[in-house]
Amino acid sequence: MSSKKKRESLKYSTKLAFAYGIGQFSDTIALQTFVFFIFTFYFAVVNLNINLITIVFIVWSLWNAFNDPLLGSLSDRTHSRWGRRKPFIILGIAPLCIVIVLLFTPILGSVFATFMYFLVMAIFFDISYTMVDLNYASLFPEMFQDLRERAKANTIKQFFTVLGLIVAFILPTLFIPKLDDPLYLPNYGFSAIIMAVIVGIGFTICAIFGIKERKEFSEDYKKAPSFLKSLKYSLKNKGFRTFIIANLCYWYVIGMLPTLVPLYGSFILEVGEGESFLLGLLLATTFISAAIFLPLWRYLAVKVGMRKGYMLANTVFIITLIPFLFIDNIIIAFIIFFLVGIGLSGALLFADILLAAVIDDDEITTGLRREGGYYGINALITKLSTIIVILSISLVFNSTGWAVFDPHPGINTIIGLKILISVFPAIALGIGIIAINRFPITKEKYKQIKIEMGKIHQEKREKTREE
Repeated sequence: MSSKKKRESLKYSTKLAFAYGIGQFSDTIALQTFVFFIFTFYFAVVNLNINLITIVFIVWSLWNAFNDPLLGSLSDRTHSRWGRRKPFIILGIAPLCIVIVLLFTPILGSVFATFMYFLVMAIFFDISYTMVDLNYASLFPEMFQDLRERAKANTIKQFFTVLGLIVAFILPTLFIPKLDDPLYLPNYGFSAIIMAVIVGIGFTICAIFGIKERKEFSEDYKKAPSFLKSLKYSLKNKGFRTFIIANLCYWYVIGMLPTLVPLYGSFILEVGEGESFLLGLLLATTFISAAIFLPLWRYLAVKVGMRKGYMLANTVFIITLIPFLFIDNIIIAFIIFFLVGIGLSGALLFADILLAAVIDDDEITTGLRREGGYYGINALITKLSTIIVILSISLVFNSTGWAVFDPHPGINTIIGLKILISVFPAIALGIGIIAINRFPITKEKYKQIKIEMGKIHQEKREKTREE
């Protein structure tokens, strides 16, 4: 292939962005099947004590503190004929699909056996999910190189996020008449099989048609730092430190809302048996709204920059969460959930763009693309948000007498549910705004970064052609 054709092959392609985005569809279904259903399943259906569930999430998060950055560093240092990221994705697909099913087919009869089974399956889920997700996500800033390309590609990617969320929230509820009823435990297992098949198909399509690693970065593995050095370099980056604080707050909200919606719907909105699909529709309404407003936030990303755009999105997000304190009607709930999608849409779009900018800035300093290291630590932070979510829920449930599931909760529990789904997330988003306000990569600085990156990439392309 001539050098001209090589350069042309690196240009933005909507077809490639679409094929890559299909992976996000499966990624979203895998994660949200866990986030949306796992807590209600083990708390209300399996009837595991809230404190045992909390222990599972704490141990799981501690495991993530080692697993995610290690896999990221390993990915950066990998070299194969298929690239750095693709082998991990392909190897992780089948185990991920299997463990999705195993999570919802627990060992029963002994509280200890159920607890240990949940713990082990949660860890296996994280290993297989991280193998796929981390390497899939690491390809985004490599494949799509400037702000406009990333805004366009991320719009397609987040469209598939929304589509995946809709499928994850609605499809299982068609087979589970009441999400918090132990009678429907087998229905969870059947639904998990369906979700696992969909996840496997989407990731396979993405692996075949949607992954393209750039040749000019094929030699970066030789100079990639060790695990501990990668961790040190990443955490010394001011832009990354401010980003992960804001992203931790964002994922806390993303974790809290779907985790609580099944219980919020049952005990505040009074969604009854045979109507669980309404809970999926509520969340689907939020993400359909997010899809509608993605073009607006994409325009703002280019117009006002990443930092200001993210702060604006979080502000809108906070305003739309407050009504959850007061509503108790399913019709009004649909309106509020739609409005929540406006702020969520911006947060979805800007998160990937901000982290990509951090990685670009790091390449100027180190001369290397270290997506794996950064996404590994970011994955750890994302998982830590889960432990904060479960500790928040545990604190409220224990203080209101709901440590063990009771289908007739008192008024204090009802108030606690409302605070958990509105006030707690609003505070987290406020902290995120404060953090991202210190993000050092302004719109003007990013333009300079792109100029410097262009020079570095040209040198790498010339060196690759010479070899």
